[in-house]
Amino acid sequence: MHELTAAEEGYFVGLVPGLKAGDRYKLRIDGGEGFPDPCSRYQPDGPHGASELVDTSAFAWTDQAWTGIRLPGQVIYEVHIGTFTCAGTFDAAITELAELKAFGITLLEVMPIAEFPGQFNWGYDGVQLFAPYHGYGEPQSFMRFVDAAHGLGLGVMLDVVYNHLGPDGNYLTKFSDTWFTDRYSNDWGESINFDGPGSAGVRAHFLDNARYWVEEFHLDGLRLDATQSIQDSGSPHMLREIVEAARAAAVGRDIIITSENEPQKASHLLPANEGGHGLDAMWNDDFHHTARVAATGAREGYFTDYRGSAQEFIATARRGFLYQGQHYSWQKQPRGEPVTSQPAAAFVAFIQNHDQVANTFFGQRLEQITSPGRRRALTALLLLGPQTPLLFMGEEFAASTPFPFFADHISQLRVKVYEGRREFLRQFPSYATAEAQAAILDPGAESTFIAAKLKFSERISNGHTYEMYRELLRLRREDCAIAAQDRFAIDGAVLGEHCFILRWAAARAADERLLFVNLGTQVELPSVPEPLLAPPAGRTWRALWSSDEPRYGGGGVRPVHDGARWIGQPEQATLLWPA
Repeated sequence: MHELTAAEEGYFVGLVPGLKAGDRYKLRIDGGEGFPDPCSRYQPDGPHGASELVDTSAFAWTDQAWTGIRLPGQVIYEVHIGTFTCAGTFDAAITELAELKAFGITLLEVMPIAEFPGQFNWGYDGVQLFAPYHGYGEPQSFMRFVDAAHGLGLGVMLDVVYNHLGPDGNYLTKFSDTWFTDRYSNDWGESINFDGPGSAGVRAHFLDNARYWVEEFHLDGLRLDATQSIQDSGSPHMLREIVEAARAAAVGRDIIITSENEPQKASHLLPANEGGHGLDAMWNDDFHHTARVAATGAREGYFTDYRGSAQEFIATARRGFLYQGQHYSWQKQPRGEPVTSQPAAAFVAFIQNHDQVANTFFGQRLEQITSPGRRRALTALLLLGPQTPLLFMGEEFAASTPFPFFADHISQLRVKVYEGRREFLRQFPSYATAEAQAAILDPGAESTFIAAKLKFSERISNGHTYEMYRELLRLRREDCAIAAQDRFAIDGAVLGEHCFILRWAAARAADERLLFVNLGTQVELPSVPEPLLAPPAGRTWRALWSSDEPRYGGGGVRPVHDGARWIGQPEQATLLWPA
């Protein structure tokens, strides 16, 4: 046993001779019980066990030429390490990186990996923020993953949870009583004390963590979870300091910082000198919610304030968020802030992600709850639109495996988590009946977790979907109008409740594009007083791409324009160019 000496600001320090990487230790408080290090780099026996010394500087990086990433042009791929492969490890995931790169992915967004209790978890119950979950591999294996990705030209960012800590294995209060506060409410437990007495050390812990992942693991950025619960009344705000700390750690490299923010505070995207937090991008739930309503017709729970209408899709393409300060009936208050000059790339759009798939009854993916035609058309909107697209792992080959909520906890906590899940889903009336509540999957059952593991054989068996995504990503890269991601060059017009067009203006007539989308039944328009439908002078519109192609699983391409009439074929999208 080695005694540490009290230092300034509540820290204790000491030099223990002879220690080396691989040695294990605990911290004993006042001669009592030993606890794992709150800043442990590795917990080989889980969050309750001893901490292990790790020498991250010993890793032989090969990415010295890697200069990082910038937001424009990125295609984000959200991946959960535990269910991405059968083995559920970093090393197993490495074997899939080359295929993702060849397919058209540019940036991997790894769901949280901080050490958690049990054998499986979404990742949002992490308790030791510096220690990669031991079941995924030792810290060096995550380094190998990042290094391999960089070698292929793929970026890697990490989803981090700085708004709460998990309920089991969190020993922070053993070391100090200033970690948490009751001044703020939090949907997931105690709120973290970022602005009260004793908060200086708390802030330092999280800022050090942001620096740690960027500096020692060469990550290309962070996705900040539920930033509305990172509550700080002081100045500068904790969010701004996290962004600045991460950027400072990326010496010589470009990184991106994105966030989830349910209230859609668009001002967070502004630079610090304009009163913002300097974030690069924010998740756009509005795009998802209107797409889900268009796909299913269901407007319940938090989908109540969306109609899935043509106008909503035009607005998301041109303006980013749909709610920018107007009344939001689901919450009985205004929602959002005005979007001003922020580029389209600053809004991360998706039709599926981990939350939204899991918040269906059995964790069904979009292809299980809508028609094939609507899914293809919505995919075209996502991948041809100006915002930064995010794909959820397996989406690109219409994975049949569900992605329900799962978390392995001790028995007493498991019961509470199961009931909490049922309570959350009661906001949807169709999930609130006694029969539905009884059928909701147990998050703590191993079968719930195992069912979520992807089957890569479906890249072949569902090859029509895989080919469609691949071709759309090629267009996104190579077509100059689409690749520009310029929302200010886009205009749109409503042709029917679920039928609309988006038009890309360009300096050269040949570079203009028209996306004709119909998410409803067939629409015939013999005469349309809408100038956006007029082709450039001396040219006619010709199909460049159609979601109805048989090789994508469609029923065959039929023209949307026969020279006189515009015909909105049911549940399809067609990209046209001026010939």
